[in-house]
Amino acid sequence: MSDISIRITGRAGRITLTRPQALNALTYEMCLAIEDAFDAWRDNDAVDLIVLDAEGDRAFCSGGDIAELYATGTKGDYAYGRKFWADEYRLNAKIFAYPKPVVSFLQGFTMGGGVGLGCHGSHRIVGESSQIAMPECGIGLLPDVGGTLMLALAPGCMGEYLGTTANRMTAEDAIYAGFADSYIPQSSWSDVIAALETSGDVAAIDAAKISPPDSALAAQQDQIDELFDGETLSDVLNNLRTKDSDFAAETYNKLSRMSPLAMASTIETIHRLRGPSLTIEKALDLEYRFTFRAMEHGDFLEGIRAAIIDKDRNPSWKYADMNVPLAAVATMLKPLGQDALTLEKTT
Repeated sequence: MSDISIRITGRAGRITLTRPQALNALTYEMCLAIEDAFDAWRDNDAVDLIVLDAEGDRAFCSGGDIAELYATGTKGDYAYGRKFWADEYRLNAKIFAYPKPVVSFLQGFTMGGGVGLGCHGSHRIVGESSQIAMPECGIGLLPDVGGTLMLALAPGCMGEYLGTTANRMTAEDAIYAGFADSYIPQSSWSDVIAALETSGDVAAIDAAKISPPDSALAAQQDQIDELFDGETLSDVLNNLRTKDSDFAAETYNKLSRMSPLAMASTIETIHRLRGPSLTIEKALDLEYRFTFRAMEHGDFLEGIRAAIIDKDRNPSWKYADMNVPLAAVATMLKPLGQDALTLEKTT
């Protein structure tokens, strides 16, 4: 398809996103094609590793293409969105557990669905232009595509901060927070990819990587831990309102633009996941409980309307006063029974 290039070059399975005009947003068809390639290469002895990259300077992948989700959801058809998310999450789990190295080159924007594609592999490369974020709360979703796993593993309360504010991480921030691994100057990327294709050996990455700049996010860790050390969204908001600092005021302003229901559910999800029982399957299951209900019972369609369709940036959120009942969060995250996420591929 014209949106993606899938081929074998040398010892590498190569997947290149080729719709830079759309910031390489991931369509449903692209998602299925990528999964087919991963399946085909798993037991192919000619493929030693997989390399994921994208055309254009502005983005590796800015997220999922949500136009069709909105078009169907506003007509009361929630099945398409639920199928899209279920199939996308299956791909995310497959990348996470893949038995061969998966190397991603994350220039420019890597957000939402782009994180699910590019940040679950074994070797995640960032450079000067990289900006990584989970902006879902701004459109009425909670961070998904397995993003809550990385948020739960981030240092201290960094996960709650990144998940609710949609803060954009630089390359060095992403490495610090656990969303990336290696900093390589982007002028060297083509040479590294060529070496990976020729050798099929990820040693080429270690030979090219350098120490990243200091992370500004790391320097804010203590403030973030103090402000986001709470059981619920209400606890966090109380901390932000009572703390007299520029950072607290700036953070509160960011949260005031997000869906309160999505933020409250994000914090609850991270807290449920954090600990020794954390798995990608558990993260995706909780995420799917929310996204399954997001169109019918959440803020997703209103968030898309305000941000993408009408572009008035003035969404009418549920619980606009940011007082989200615990019961509302529990309802969005309760088990789905027979509709629960399954990660087995079906025809």
